[in-house]
This record gives sequence, C-alpha cells and structure tokens, in this order.
Amino acid sequence: MADATSGFFRVMLRMEIHPGMERDFEETWYNVGHAITEHPANLRQWLARDDESGAYYVVSDWVDEPGFREFERSDEHLDHRTRLHPFRSSASMVTMRVVYEMTGRAALDGAPAGSGR
Repeated sequence: MADATSGFFRVMLRMEIHPGMERDFEETWYNVGHAITEHPANLRQWLARDDESGAYYVVSDWVDEPGFREFERSDEHLDHRTRLHPFRSSASMVTMRVVYEMTGRAALDGAPAGSGR
C-alpha cells in the first residue's frame, strides 16, 4: 500500500573514501552520528556502502528543509564535517522531498531489519 507522506526532506551524500581508510571512516561516522540524530529536526539516518564501487552514501531524513539548513549551519555540523574530511577524496550531495512511502511485506510481517550495529 502506498501512502502519501507529509513530504519530509531527504539528504543524500555520496562520498569516495581514500583507499585503506574505509574501516576508520565507518567508525568515525558512527561515533559522530549523534551530532545529526540529536538535532530536533532529524528523523533518521543511514550509512551505506556501494558493493561495486566502494562509495559510501549517507542518507538522512529531516522534518523539513529549514530544519536541515539550521543543522547545516551549526557548530555541530562543522565539527562533524571536520572529523570526517580527512577520509574523503570526493563528495557530492543531493536533496529531495519524499513523495510516497511504501512499506514492504517483510516489514509488515515483522521481519527483523538489518543489524544497524
């Protein structure tokens, strides 16, 4: 069943990490992640790694764009970026509004999601 959402704001960051630094990057990202999840406008976030290219994707959902932009200008965000910057060889970001959300059968049946650490 497809449900129209309230149009929450999604940010997707794609990052290339210097070879050999992947594990340290993952641990650092996990350790500084509270800077995002503690912001009152943040709904959730994920870190994913492309199986083929090894690129990383950070996806975060926000109540709205102004809430995200407030975080983007904050000291917490600057600290977060500063700690992750040494690992990155390149990065790009896109923003979007979620139009529809569809819950899959496995979630409806109560199947466990990924470990998420």
